[in-house]
Amino acid sequence: MASVKILGTGSYLPSSILTNYDLEKRGLDTTHEWIVQRTGISERRIAAAGETASDLGYQASLRALNMAGLTAAEMDLIIVATITPDTCCPSAANWLQAKLVAPRAVTFDVTAACSGFIFGLNVAEQYLKNKTCKNVLVVAAEIMSRTLDWKDRSTCILWGDGAGAAVLTLGGNSHEILSTHIHTDGANGQDLLLPGGGSKTTPISHDSVDKGLHYLNMIEANLSFRVAVRRFIESIKEPIEHNHLRLEDINWIIPHQANHRIIKNLVGQLSLNEDKIFTNIRELGNTGSASTGICLSQNMDTIQKDALLGITVFGGGYSAGAAILRF
Repeated sequence: MASVKILGTGSYLPSSILTNYDLEKRGLDTTHEWIVQRTGISERRIAAAGETASDLGYQASLRALNMAGLTAAEMDLIIVATITPDTCCPSAANWLQAKLVAPRAVTFDVTAACSGFIFGLNVAEQYLKNKTCKNVLVVAAEIMSRTLDWKDRSTCILWGDGAGAAVLTLGGNSHEILSTHIHTDGANGQDLLLPGGGSKTTPISHDSVDKGLHYLNMIEANLSFRVAVRRFIESIKEPIEHNHLRLEDINWIIPHQANHRIIKNLVGQLSLNEDKIFTNIRELGNTGSASTGICLSQNMDTIQKDALLGITVFGGGYSAGAAILRF
């Protein structure tokens, strides 16, 4: 069977930069040094007023399509991974389809929090291998800044906005997806969630807003840290074993950009060379589902031909996943 190939990637970041020093000036009980020590983050991008997830995804998509040498009209399927869609209905993918002018595409959203980009690749892979589609656009776009309580330093220092995209097809001579793997654990989904906005708390009321139910909630940060490290390790080992490879065969790894301490812990436990890890967390913070898509796009020119790249993700839900790509 022909394998799924990535023809092009793209990313987009809002122009507005929010630094740790800016957060200090807002009266938040923190400092640049404290944030860097705890998270590795110095700054993050913030979407402009009126800018939506599909707007960010549109710009990333144009760049991915340009690299692929295809037009939006040639897309059969558009998948958007996001937990911050423009609207609950229609989906962010619907809004994106209209902006791209992709009339023949079927469009829908995937909700898998920070694991969304890998979940999107996995879904696209099934459609392509079943020959239901010829060309698929996978986009991960988040405006996490609008989910935050900017008085809560435990959460607001972590997140940023952005989008990553990839154009996939079946067969050809481009970058190959050897395999993707996804998992969820709904029993622990309450540990990282957006309580408000769903049917449980709709319609939004004065009471729900007063209780902060529309803010991202990390109930047990230390627990999430430990679970994330374990799931990152488990996830990256799965495609390595599935493809009969060894860890030392992997030339590069892109972990979800959640926290630099998590990444360093991953590197230590797997005895990796830190130079093999692609990161952008210092400049972008945690961009949610867009994290690995952005990082992949930013490093396409660095990865040499025939190199193997591993991507490992973990997010709310709990959700987790990984992929191995051959360049």
